[in-house]
Amino acid sequence: MPPSLLLGALADDLTGAVELAGMLVAGGAATLLAVGPDAVPATPDGLHAIVVALKSRVAPPREAEALADACRARFAALNARQVFFKYCATFDSTSDGNIGNMAERLCDGAPTAPVIFCPSYPAAKRTVFRSHMFVADQLLADSPKRHDPLTPMTQSDLRQVLAPQTRLGVGSLFLETIAAGPEAIRAAAEAERLAGRPFLVTDTVVEADLQALAEASLDWPLATGGASIAAYYPALWRARGWMAEAAPPALPGIAGPGAVLAGSCAEQTRAQFFAFRDAGHPVRLLDPLAPLEATVAAALDWATPRLSEGPVALSPSIEPEAVARAQAALGPIEAGRRAEALLGALAQGLIARGVRRLVVAGGESSGAVVQALGITRLQVAPFAALGVGRCLAELEHPLALVLKSGKLGAIDLFASSLAALETPA
Repeated sequence: MPPSLLLGALADDLTGAVELAGMLVAGGAATLLAVGPDAVPATPDGLHAIVVALKSRVAPPREAEALADACRARFAALNARQVFFKYCATFDSTSDGNIGNMAERLCDGAPTAPVIFCPSYPAAKRTVFRSHMFVADQLLADSPKRHDPLTPMTQSDLRQVLAPQTRLGVGSLFLETIAAGPEAIRAAAEAERLAGRPFLVTDTVVEADLQALAEASLDWPLATGGASIAAYYPALWRARGWMAEAAPPALPGIAGPGAVLAGSCAEQTRAQFFAFRDAGHPVRLLDPLAPLEATVAAALDWATPRLSEGPVALSPSIEPEAVARAQAALGPIEAGRRAEALLGALAQGLIARGVRRLVVAGGESSGAVVQALGITRLQVAPFAALGVGRCLAELEHPLALVLKSGKLGAIDLFASSLAALETPA
């Protein structure tokens, strides 16, 4: 008899949760995305997996740890066979957290089995060798991630990134061990745990490495990493007879006005925003330091007459100069929260004016918009593209969403995603 719930997962931002849920759905797993621990249902009701979307990546550490505790308690009540903690493929965090400290809380500070840290995403050219992360052919500390305004990644050795975040010992699983297969991985990992190093940064260069690590970690209570490793779990569950073969359910197409809210200042989001403008769609840049209510009212007055003619895009944080001014005036965290409050209020106003298709750019921004709209659960379409997730929210009127990572997606993503939402997934 299979466990009540095969996987209880949590992700440190909403777009990561959507990506993880989409990969599990694509593998045939019945998966629910819950927005926050309080949205986790009391019973599994035929679900194989539940993914909880958090806003913990840059939260104060004690706040992030409380979220981890809440998720652990809810998954325990559902008799979840395994817990999985998903974070960014570039290990986005600071010396205070929130990867090691949350993982420590998820195993209650005393892991009974090894815990892998596997952020690699070979398809996105994020790999780890000798515990050092590479972004394509650059070490992480030499890549543009070193300039991230909230989590500047200035250290490439992930052991050195992880160690200050936890009281538990940090070790490694090198590539020759991974290549030797699941049994060798389990033996080496257990030896590391017994030596006082239960938290293990794993080398991962190609997809076969992810597959071997997924098989090796399947029976450990806790695993952590990117969605790319968890994508291999459904096939392993089927092989053990815990899950029948099933086609992922389709999401319906939704008609109605469309809009884009861009809350990321990543280079790719900026390119997508201006490509949307250059394709003839109206766009508006907002001052993140201007009074909130007046800014929202003016933006909605601008958007309302245009929505009947086609989609529009708005952003308070697409320009790095505006972000720098806001951070200098308010500090990085408060500036981010102010921009998120602005995006949330805009989303509420747009939905009230009939918008039924919405694209949101940025992980933290997506979380802010979903929270502002009071969305607690999402149906997620099967994974289709890196960093881009399609969802359906059952509000008073169904709302079709595309939630995307700031750094990823094709240049024409805004227009193509809004068009795609009109047809079934």
